[in-house]
Amino acid sequence: MKYRVVILLFLSICMAVPSYAAGDGLIAADAMNYIGYGAIAFMLLILTVVLLVLLKTTKMLARIILKYEGYTTPEAEIKPTLQTVTKRPKGEVWTKLMSLRPLSEEKDMIMEHEYDGIQELDNPTPAWFMYLFYGTIIFAVGYLLNYHVFHTGQLQYQEYQTEVKQADIAKQAFLSKSANRVDENTVKLVSDPAVIAAGQGIFKANCAACHGEHAQGVVGPNLTDDYWLHGNKINDLFKTIKYGVAAKGMPTWEKVLSPKQIADVSNYVKSLHDTNPAGAKEPQGAKETDDKLASK
Repeated sequence: MKYRVVILLFLSICMAVPSYAAGDGLIAADAMNYIGYGAIAFMLLILTVVLLVLLKTTKMLARIILKYEGYTTPEAEIKPTLQTVTKRPKGEVWTKLMSLRPLSEEKDMIMEHEYDGIQELDNPTPAWFMYLFYGTIIFAVGYLLNYHVFHTGQLQYQEYQTEVKQADIAKQAFLSKSANRVDENTVKLVSDPAVIAAGQGIFKANCAACHGEHAQGVVGPNLTDDYWLHGNKINDLFKTIKYGVAAKGMPTWEKVLSPKQIADVSNYVKSLHDTNPAGAKEPQGAKETDDKLASK
């Protein structure tokens, strides 16, 4: 019956996992929910098993102590009531558990030598304490071999360095993921050399055929002067590149370039303002003032 309750408890917790968490982590929200609640369910299961084992051990220990104190086997099998327990001598059970010698035997444990009226009892350390003491020695030897001899485990500073590297990898993955969520409403004008360089490579590979290698204008308009057909703000450039202008022969690039790539090439085009390339095409569109950097 007890084991059925444990199994039912575990299954009920696993089946009751909500899916309300949301975030920008590397793991999907639903997966994070299942992992977290699965870990909680597993720990509860382990705790329940440990409690059952402790209960079983306590019952066995109680029967052993009752037999040692003179109870018959049938009497020891019966669960003792509070009245039965209180009838036994106080402290006797504790003395047995702690491997202590009663005070009545103290005269038999006095050693022959004494100094300045002080006598010593021949009362050895309890066995449970010695087991614990030797266990700490074994643990210390294993710890020394693991961390300082074979180096199979990481020391505190090494573990810190590993966690920092893992955090950097997770940060880069998160930033690359969030960068692709930019659109014409959230794109920012920046002057980061890495962004400009990335945009230059994209421009030469995809845009130079119509706008020229230096954006001086070929089939498409000149992108370095003050005149614009569809707006010169960073948001306008992003929108034009993303959706294109079918009437003017400008293709849509949202299925070819990622949002980050569109943002990079938009910033690159903004960086070409007033570069005055050779053979620049005549102005087209309306004259507009240049926008300022929103961030650096």
